[in-house]
Amino acid sequence: MQKINFLVLFALLLTYGCNAQQSQNYKYAYLYEDLPFEMPYVHVPVFPDNQVNVADFGGNPNGIALNTEAFEKAMEALSQKGGGTLVVPKGVWFSGPIVFRSNINMHLEKGALILFSPDFDLYPLVETIFEGLDTRRCQSPISGRNLENIAITGQGSINGYGEAWRPLKKEKVTERQWKQVVTSGGFVHNGNYWFPTEGSLKGYLMSDMNVPRQDMTEEQWLEIKDFLRPVMVSFIECKNVYLQGVLFENSPAWNIHPLMCENVIIDGVYVKNPNYSQNGDGIDLESCINSIIVNSIFDVGDDAICIKSGKDEDGRRRARPTENLIVDNCKVFHGHGGFIVGSEMSGGVKNISVKNCQFLGTDVGLRFKSTRGRGGVVENIYISDIYMYNIVTESFLFDLYYGGKSASESLADGDTTPTGGQAFPVNEETPVFRNIYVKNLVSRNARRAMFFNGLPEMNIENINLENAFITARYGAEFSESKDITFKDVTVIPEEGSAYLFNNVKNFRSENLVFELNESGKVARITGSKNAGIYLSGLPENRIEIASEVDKSEIKYQ
Repeated sequence: MQKINFLVLFALLLTYGCNAQQSQNYKYAYLYEDLPFEMPYVHVPVFPDNQVNVADFGGNPNGIALNTEAFEKAMEALSQKGGGTLVVPKGVWFSGPIVFRSNINMHLEKGALILFSPDFDLYPLVETIFEGLDTRRCQSPISGRNLENIAITGQGSINGYGEAWRPLKKEKVTERQWKQVVTSGGFVHNGNYWFPTEGSLKGYLMSDMNVPRQDMTEEQWLEIKDFLRPVMVSFIECKNVYLQGVLFENSPAWNIHPLMCENVIIDGVYVKNPNYSQNGDGIDLESCINSIIVNSIFDVGDDAICIKSGKDEDGRRRARPTENLIVDNCKVFHGHGGFIVGSEMSGGVKNISVKNCQFLGTDVGLRFKSTRGRGGVVENIYISDIYMYNIVTESFLFDLYYGGKSASESLADGDTTPTGGQAFPVNEETPVFRNIYVKNLVSRNARRAMFFNGLPEMNIENINLENAFITARYGAEFSESKDITFKDVTVIPEEGSAYLFNNVKNFRSENLVFELNESGKVARITGSKNAGIYLSGLPENRIEIASEVDKSEIKYQ
């Protein structure tokens, strides 16, 4: 018996030693310290020692010669050897689409630029998923499907020649830029929306958002082919994906789109699009499991770090959540949001950690968005050490009435966001946001500190904020929200109340801090469905309570 126990103990010690050694040698072990959910280590893929150079397959880096065939031959030759590294040396490598094989690392050396051709004929229509829907798009400049062990690494750049594809809104550019684009050709719609071709305009007029929703013949698809802009990097159902060090810029639509992938590492990349670029997202991680996004910079025209999982019925049918994601040490400049979940989240999102990020001039800081019809559950989101400056609208936003516009566009258009209203029946189309934890947040110079706007039939639930300091023009507003906990939170508005409550249930606070402005009111409470609002640190005589509010539901601690 003693011998058996000794063997068991020895085995346990051996296992512990091996695990400790593995952790010590693992580059990203620090990300897993105190991680509030179970997640396996995600490792950088290892490639065979084989190496080929695209120049050895007829490639010419003069910026004019088309290198599509050279990349294809190099990929195939390397694949025949079992994989390895495809070297792209310095120069301008003008090319059509590049299609990956398994076990290949495309390594861009210092000074290497892959510039994709604006010739639409090089990009045939393919079956894919875009904006969460099953659809067709033009083939992506870089793509791979059902692959293992793929990487894009190095110190070079990849440019998608997006200006050839993208439409342009007049209000997003200067008058000089607008005139320059319009005089170059293309078609103008309603005096303020330019399209590069007649086909792209026709596609826009017959689409919901950016996806045609009706049955079409092949001829009809081809008529609007120019409208079906591809994402620049499309990896679908791939395992062990690694992007490191490279600049990804000027994409036709979204920039980087890992879709239904497993074990994804994005480390030290720079993702850039013009701030006026339509659908110019940075990275859209969709229905992926076990991913890391670290040490990267985003400066884009739409959402920066965006988490998705399919849209409406298509997303619910696929039922592929995004789960187990670590985001750390990322900076975002322009963008409709710094870190975003939605609006396509119908397959669910869970187990997300976001730490040590800076949002510097984004439309929104932390942005959670959806709408009726999506369904899906977003839960177990852990965010800490987020620092923001010059946020155009809200530092922290839940918008369950998302209508397709950016927050700044809605503000400019004078849109009124609904709050409260009639409750709809709860069913599979009802989106759910719950169990979200945020701490150590500082935001200076936002327009509004926070806006939590749930649905009457499905409040956002169990939202926790601890140790936050926010200065903004306007304070924090909460509507159709329940089980909200604030601890050590300071909101300093330039005008109006620091806190506004409308149909809020079980709001509990500990040490709310405020500074009075000329309005003289710290908080304002409206709505007939409030229940259990516990305010700590706020003076009762500085709180305005509307006539419809049951005052017995308001407690002062």
